Amino acid sequence: MYRDLAARRRGEDRAILLALADAEDRHAAHWEALLGEDVGRPRRVDLRTRVLGFLARHLGSVFVLALVQRAEGRSSYDTDSDATPAMAADERIHSEVVRGLAIRGRNRLSGTFRAAVFGANDGLVSNLSLVLGISASGVSQRTVLLTGVAGLLAGALSMGAGEFVSVRSQRELLEASDPDPEARHAVPHLDVDANELTLVYRARGMGEAEAAEHAEQVLRGAGLDLPEEDPEGVDRHEAVGTGWGAAASSFCFFASGALVPVLPHLVGLSGATALLAAAVLVGLSLLATGAVTGLLSGGPPLRRGLRQLAIGYGAAAVTYGLGLLFGTATA
Repeated sequence: MYRDLAARRRGEDRAILLALADAEDRHAAHWEALLGEDVGRPRRVDLRTRVLGFLARHLGSVFVLALVQRAEGRSSYDTDSDATPAMAADERIHSEVVRGLAIRGRNRLSGTFRAAVFGANDGLVSNLSLVLGISASGVSQRTVLLTGVAGLLAGALSMGAGEFVSVRSQRELLEASDPDPEARHAVPHLDVDANELTLVYRARGMGEAEAAEHAEQVLRGAGLDLPEEDPEGVDRHEAVGTGWGAAASSFCFFASGALVPVLPHLVGLSGATALLAAAVLVGLSLLATGAVTGLLSGGPPLRRGLRQLAIGYGAAAVTYGLGLLFGTATA
């Protein structure tokens, strides 16, 4: 897996992945030495590892790194009497190395990923709740379908607009906290005795004496450590994402999620059959989105999927109950 990942990387990342592969070779040599003359033909690699290797060769993304991180975390060397303490320590460190390699990808992904997960789940849950609630009130099949489609369009537009405003506002707030790179040009003209520069460092959390000493070193020519613009065009706030990216992601994924509860009605199902089909489809989708979220965050996918399922079905059940109550009250 590590060599497959390295084949799609360059520079330091490639060197790190190849070093991890060499470490795994040492582990394999340990087991071969223990077996001695009993070493047989190499066993076929298990399905999980073959799938990871395939994904590494064809994707090489943060998704694969997240899967490899979980694989390293499942090592049994801690409890295996034939494994050395150094091997167990290696596996723990390997997990942290892979986590480090995945950090940049996770940061780059997190802004649009958050909008995508939130949009998909909101679309699934809100439109299922809407369809169940309106159905329980006793309205016609046509009304249920139109309500579902209207909920899809209104929700997707609202989510897209909301994400755009939210992310743009967050980026503007963070950018307002960034140091002004032009401030460094004023340093040579400061009064050494008055030393206004101490106030900068005190505002950043230094004590008065420490700030004064640091500012004096700067003014005496030790160098200025006011942050400049990020090197190589790196976006300091990439984890937040961009307004348009978050809006597009939220709109598309909300619409995709909201379409699922409407599908049974679109293909001609009605009544309890349509509601049951919608609930099953939404449940499977919630499990899938929860599992993907768990994998990318390094958490247990099944637990995350079941959590999403419980929350979604809970909200839908409450809305269905309110629809029954409303239908009875107006009958």
